[in-house]
Amino acid sequence: MALLPILRYPDPRLHKKAVPVAEIDDSIRKLVQDMAETMYEAPGIGLAATQVDVHKRVIVIDVSEDKSRLLTLINPMIVEQDGEQVCEEGCLSVPGIYDKVSRAENVRVRALDVDGKPIEFHADGLLAVCVQHEIDHLDGKVFVEHLSRLKQTRIRNKLEKQARITA
Repeated sequence: MALLPILRYPDPRLHKKAVPVAEIDDSIRKLVQDMAETMYEAPGIGLAATQVDVHKRVIVIDVSEDKSRLLTLINPMIVEQDGEQVCEEGCLSVPGIYDKVSRAENVRVRALDVDGKPIEFHADGLLAVCVQHEIDHLDGKVFVEHLSRLKQTRIRNKLEKQARITA
């Protein structure tokens, strides 16, 4: 397994739409392992392949307290959603930035697991937020794009300044 570099907003590669995975082979299974290791090390609760500059529809999530329930979603789709919740979100690609985002409260998700088996489940609370956040990444959208233009500009300026200081 290997740690993967995480793209930082406003990197334009974060806006590239991911393509569906045609075949779950060893390269996809290795990607999933590397993404999980990267997510846990970061530390985070979700990571989309787009964030590590692989533009395939692959997500890893673990919202458990003890990091023991890794969920792998390949070609995930939200097939139903209802309600509304506003939660403070952060993102490994937007380090140190947190803000409130409105999302569906309940979602029904359909995907393939790492063995290529179809899975479907209901998610609410933090898991629902995380699934929607990561699917946004696969669609080329970063959570800050749910915020006002003014907030987006402030965040972009802050992150660009941080990058200059650390460069």
